[in-house]
Amino acid sequence: MELAEDVRRLRESLGELPEPMVNPAFIMVSGLPGTGKSYFCRKLTERLPCLILESDDLRKVIFPSPDYSPEESNRLFQASHRLIEELLQTGIPLIFDATNLIERHREHLYRIADTFGAKLILVRVEAPPELVRQRLKDRPSTTEREDKSDADWQVYEKMKSSVQKMRRNHFAVDTSRDIAPVIDKIVREANR
Repeated sequence: MELAEDVRRLRESLGELPEPMVNPAFIMVSGLPGTGKSYFCRKLTERLPCLILESDDLRKVIFPSPDYSPEESNRLFQASHRLIEELLQTGIPLIFDATNLIERHREHLYRIADTFGAKLILVRVEAPPELVRQRLKDRPSTTEREDKSDADWQVYEKMKSSVQKMRRNHFAVDTSRDIAPVIDKIVREANR
């Protein structure tokens, strides 16, 4: 019952959806906090009409004062995965913006894409640690934050050890460099 209610709340928080299509793109973005995932996703949607499901945003819909416990994360990702299934089933192209660091967790998303005939596109976002540290340090002082994450350098350091290699073909993007060439390739792949 809790899952259905969580999914309903997430669905209601979405706003306007892009046009449905056959074989919608399902872009799964992976990377540590502060690497520029959300920025990359926003830039990508300027070229590709997709709904961005940002885990930090979704978490705050279900948990207005999150504690980031394993139980909370488990509940969040169960609801997020169910929402992704519903959206892909109706042909909505989407981007899932979450850390997605562990292959076992990504495999569940691969199966969802296969089940609903979505074009799965994997993106690994990274940036040099010194730049990430600066971004995370500046994050609280940014007045108009488009980024909903509460992660800081300690969270980055803690999560760094859990990063697992993506076993499937993926695009790698370093947000300290020009991201336009990678966005061009992803747009071509999604429209193929």
